[in-house]
Amino acid sequence: MNLRHSAIGLILLAATDTQAAEFTWASTTDPQTMDPHAVNSAPVLGFLNNVYEGLVRRNKDMQVEPALAVSWEPIGEGDGWRFKLREGVTFHDGSTFDAQDVLFSYQRASGEAADTRSWFAPISDVIVVDDYTVDFMTTAPNPLFPSSIANWMIMDQGWTESNDAAVPDKETGNFATLNANGTGAFRVTAREPGLRTVLEPHNGWWDDAEHNITSAEFNPIQNPATAVAALLSGDVDMINPVPIQDVARLQGNADVNVIQGIEARVIMLGFGHQAEALKYTEDAGKPNPFRDPRVRKAVAQAVNVDAILATIMRGNAEAASQLVSPAMSGYSAAHTDRPAFGVDAAKALLAEAGHADGFSFGLKCPNDRYLNDEAVCQAVVSMLAQIGLTAELDAMPVRNYWPELREGNYDMYLLGWSPGTFDAEHPVRFLVATPNQEKKLGSWNFGRFSNARVDELLPMIQSELDEVRRQAMLDEVAGIIQGEQVYVPMYVEPLVWGTRSNVDVTQRSDNFFLLRWVRVN
Repeated sequence: MNLRHSAIGLILLAATDTQAAEFTWASTTDPQTMDPHAVNSAPVLGFLNNVYEGLVRRNKDMQVEPALAVSWEPIGEGDGWRFKLREGVTFHDGSTFDAQDVLFSYQRASGEAADTRSWFAPISDVIVVDDYTVDFMTTAPNPLFPSSIANWMIMDQGWTESNDAAVPDKETGNFATLNANGTGAFRVTAREPGLRTVLEPHNGWWDDAEHNITSAEFNPIQNPATAVAALLSGDVDMINPVPIQDVARLQGNADVNVIQGIEARVIMLGFGHQAEALKYTEDAGKPNPFRDPRVRKAVAQAVNVDAILATIMRGNAEAASQLVSPAMSGYSAAHTDRPAFGVDAAKALLAEAGHADGFSFGLKCPNDRYLNDEAVCQAVVSMLAQIGLTAELDAMPVRNYWPELREGNYDMYLLGWSPGTFDAEHPVRFLVATPNQEKKLGSWNFGRFSNARVDELLPMIQSELDEVRRQAMLDEVAGIIQGEQVYVPMYVEPLVWGTRSNVDVTQRSDNFFLLRWVRVN
């Protein structure tokens, strides 16, 4: 036995015992699944980052750092990336992590049933070199690949296959929907969807624990007033988000802290670009006006974003002109202007497009996914009415919302997007590229927008190493997106968390809440 290490362990154990604490937190959205490859959404990925890990991860400052890989390096002249894996890592059930788990997780996460399939569009092959070395071969040089897989989580091949969960199933679910076996700092000990999820520290975690939590319980609370009351009473230690209207009141309470920031997420309106006809209201069956960019531009000019920011967001958000915020790499300085608000100009565009008398349509919106999402949609309905567009709002929980969008059950919809790579290429790949299952592109392009020039530029952007040339191509794509009014970007969502005054947390711009940095004092 190593006496020095044993002594250190005893000291750390004693410190943990004297400061250890239980922790409870709440948010509006319950993660849809415990399967890290089944649903590509922030509530799922953010939660499961506490349980599963990838080859790389992001630190408190959003920089990429080693996780299950200790290092990585390019292969040849842009042929791919070689990852050296961390030895001595165990899954929650005690199984050993090695290269076969990486290969299995790649095959699972890139398969047709996986919602994460698009992440692996640049990959041509994955080769196990030895037990702790894996090569990812790319179709072209791809400098962003290591940062693009920060949320790709590794599963234990033996556990997954033995529980008949080798293929993700986001529709009917399987064993991995309710159960988890990762390598992360916390393990799931109880899962009651919609009610509570309990986690406990993984005692065999390979990294040093900064937290002092003995048990953590997550409770989804959809009603904002209920969440605030729970925070004030001490029933929960943290809520996300704090309702905008309650920020000032909570800031004046010595028992709580309000933590504010700006998220990477852009909130926008989307359209059914390829739908031949409208699907809702008395105009259902009539030709779809949103196929015309003039109608989409009329919507953009009719939405008074400044009023939304002032009244609904109470000055806590920033207007957006693109699918990424100015803080993201690749943001186009050449396209910072957003459509000027103007009712008359919007009416003129509708008249030019042959809709001087307006029309009616269906607007789909979540009511528990984004900050004040339903209220924003209600405001949009009122604003569009001023130009003769009658929107029938259908707001629903996010667990029902994504299936509706994937089935095309909308005329217009609300969407928020946070680029996982913190680069402007990300939303182009997911939201704008022509949907193509074989190429793993456009998986969140619900409206099926298609532009040949964007599709031509995307692989060039992904492989270009010269920053000036790459930015010029991103600028061109930003111009196409704005010119076609593919979406109507409205604002960058604010971050507003509330904690008890004795709780320390780390707020990142991706809005992922990580228990490994929580301390209860």
